[in-house]
Amino acid sequence: MKVTAVYPGTFDPVTNGHLDIIGRGVRLFDEIIVAILKNADKEALLPLGERMEILKTAVAGLPNVRVESFDGLLVDYVRTCGAQAIVRGLRALSDFEYEFQMALMNRRLGPDIETVFMMPSEAYSYVSSRLVKEVVRLGGDAAGLVPPEVVTRLRARYAAPGKRR
Repeated sequence: MKVTAVYPGTFDPVTNGHLDIIGRGVRLFDEIIVAILKNADKEALLPLGERMEILKTAVAGLPNVRVESFDGLLVDYVRTCGAQAIVRGLRALSDFEYEFQMALMNRRLGPDIETVFMMPSEAYSYVSSRLVKEVVRLGGDAAGLVPPEVVTRLRARYAAPGKRR
């Protein structure tokens, strides 16, 4: 039986911690679908198309990974994909409470879908998209925390007129 997992997130922007989870996840699952959430309630810095483009480039060397987008309930999307699992990353204890609640709700809505928690390598255990954006916005260097293309795009965003530095 082919085991497919969905790794959902906003990936605004994708970090090396996300890529670490994906890279290790491909050893556990036959296929991983990186699913970018279209969240109308959350204003993303990078448009959805740009996030998809960056992620597709970042995972191009992994043949059993594909990048898609979705909206609505995650369990509905997982079923539509024919997946059996949801992959979520846990960096620190602070992530656990939220992720635990989400996993229990997803189990309630989709008892046939398992949630698998993975921890990133310790080198990325403190990296978050929010922190990366803050570092770049304040003029710091995020090299090594995100793919080089992300650093370039974030610098361009924050240098653009109307973006606060």
